[in-house]
Amino acid sequence: MTDHWAVFVSCEHAGNQIPAPYQALFADAQTLLASHRGYDIGILPLARKLAQELAAPLLATTITRLLLDANRSPRSRTLWSALTRNLPAGERAELLQRYHTPYWDEARATVARLGAAGHRVLHLSVHSFTPVWHGVARNADLGLLYDPARPVERAFCTLLQATLGRLAPGLRVRRNYPYRGNADALVTALRREFDPDAYLGIELEVNQNYPLSDPQSWQTFQDTLLEALRHSLKESGG
Repeated sequence: MTDHWAVFVSCEHAGNQIPAPYQALFADAQTLLASHRGYDIGILPLARKLAQELAAPLLATTITRLLLDANRSPRSRTLWSALTRNLPAGERAELLQRYHTPYWDEARATVARLGAAGHRVLHLSVHSFTPVWHGVARNADLGLLYDPARPVERAFCTLLQATLGRLAPGLRVRRNYPYRGNADALVTALRREFDPDAYLGIELEVNQNYPLSDPQSWQTFQDTLLEALRHSLKESGG
């Protein structure tokens, strides 16, 4: 294995689409679908930009997380929403087989393929979060989620945070906020399968204030994040 990084970008909550056979379940849920509970608002353009600029494969699903959550393991209690958790077991098994298993299998195969080519893999799982949760404002513009028990992940996120601090001193960048970096997620599952020195699973959590702000501010945010990632990859041996 070389020290060269290969980047892999995924986006588990890229859209709020409903497959035709299940549209009746959501007939009265249009407002919910359009909210942050239906998908990660504004995040797919960032995922596409990172993949294009970093020459990375992109894996994204635009099926709403309210059907089933592609960023939860099959046994997670939050895999299903209130609209789907009471479906018959056979229907839930079919949904898993049709929309969840292929996505996770492709993510796993992508990491394995990049690793087999001699690369260390930086997997960026890209998300956005609502600025206010249960009436409390979230105190961050960008969260970097990682497993603190994996030293290479911790070191990379520390470097990325410091780099962003130099490039954009006013940007509020926090580590393992607003969620724990080792909670149930796609990257958490992949960490159990791949060596900690060869696979880094980092979740980028963007405050939705940015994609919902004026286009120039959102563009500046994306450009700054991209520059910081490039610098951090280079400093880390990429």
